[in-house]
Amino acid sequence: MAEKRDARGDKTQQTHTGRQPARQNRQNYYDRQRTYQGQDGYDQQGYGSQQGGYGPQGYYSQQGYGGQQSYYEQQGYGNPQGYYNQQGYGDPQGYYSQQGYYGPQGYYEESGNSGKKGRGKKKKKHRKLIFAIEVIVLLILALGLFAFAQLGRLDRVKLNDILVNSGIVKSGYRNIALFGVDSREGQLESGTNSDTIMVASINEGTGDIKLVSVYRDTYLDNTNGEYRKATECFAGGGAERSVNMLNKNLDLDITDFVTVDFNAIIEAVDLLGGIELDITEEERGWLNGYLVETSEVTGVPYTTVDSPGRQTVTGIQAMAYCRIRYTEGWDYKRTERQRTVLTQIFEKAQAKGVTGLIPLINTMMDYISTSLSNTEILALATGITKYNISDTTGFPFNYQGADIGSAGDCVVPVNLAANVTELHRYLFGEENYTPSQTVQEISNQIIANTGIQ
Repeated sequence: MAEKRDARGDKTQQTHTGRQPARQNRQNYYDRQRTYQGQDGYDQQGYGSQQGGYGPQGYYSQQGYGGQQSYYEQQGYGNPQGYYNQQGYGDPQGYYSQQGYYGPQGYYEESGNSGKKGRGKKKKKHRKLIFAIEVIVLLILALGLFAFAQLGRLDRVKLNDILVNSGIVKSGYRNIALFGVDSREGQLESGTNSDTIMVASINEGTGDIKLVSVYRDTYLDNTNGEYRKATECFAGGGAERSVNMLNKNLDLDITDFVTVDFNAIIEAVDLLGGIELDITEEERGWLNGYLVETSEVTGVPYTTVDSPGRQTVTGIQAMAYCRIRYTEGWDYKRTERQRTVLTQIFEKAQAKGVTGLIPLINTMMDYISTSLSNTEILALATGITKYNISDTTGFPFNYQGADIGSAGDCVVPVNLAANVTELHRYLFGEENYTPSQTVQEISNQIIANTGIQ
């Protein structure tokens, strides 16, 4: 009889499967005397008994399948050393265990599908996770490529010669100039006055944004030796000269700008589903008047505003609202309206999220000129949720209206240096800021030219 060894190399008994079935055991198939009772086959000595099939020594027992030493036990499938146990599928060291599927170290445990370390469910979850990540990556890439393709349509203007006063570094803040031009012919670079002049100061640590409107008629050094209205710098030298005017007169370190025309505001508001404005009766009359001219310039149809109060307005209505300058507060109130509209647009855009901004990006590209790179624009867009317009104001804080010779009706800063000190406190939290020598000299010259101090 050949010697057999189990998976661990231990000796096992010779398997007798099929050699001496119960029916050939000692007397007959069922028992010595009877079949189903007493000492019958399914009892003590029968098919299911001592020498039978299911009993202690039966076919399914001693040499069979069910007993203590049966094929399914000692050398078979069921007991601690059986095929389904020691070398098989069922016990702690069986095929389904140590080398198998279900035990503490089995295929379905350590590297399988069922246990805490199983392979099946984890593999499925892992595959789902990988698939989800792949989808997200592809979506981001697709959006990025689309955005870059659209951004390629931008009117890109490189600022070559930026002026910053000596010693001016605003660490932790990014300052960007925003210009809105009253353009009838799509002139975004020069040749038209900047109807809107703003400084957007971004606190890079907190994400807070403060908007400061510089009144368009502010009497300042226009960087070429003349003192005139701030708005005229854009017509004569475009964004670069206007940025330099802001840096030189206000001790700022702006290196980038964004310019938009009427259509950009109209398109943005309409694509965002309108914005909420609280319109007074006085404003309503002027707004409806500006609608006529704005429609003629842009070709956008309009409906009049029929009643005062808080209401959702269209793009062209929002643009007409921004242009109102003849109510109480005059141009100062107009800049406040412009900041209100910009804040409303920002908040609606922020609620859309990055993917929701795709149609906005696609539509507005033809109405924007900027020095920002594609990477910078995408960084600002993808981080839109962390930004917050925390406050807005107008500059100068203290001023006086006056007719200044060839410059015309101007807004004269009542001591420019003092106003700049207040501006730096407002934007950067710098208490008792001391303006640069350049600003001090400009301030003195304004006093000398106007007699207003």
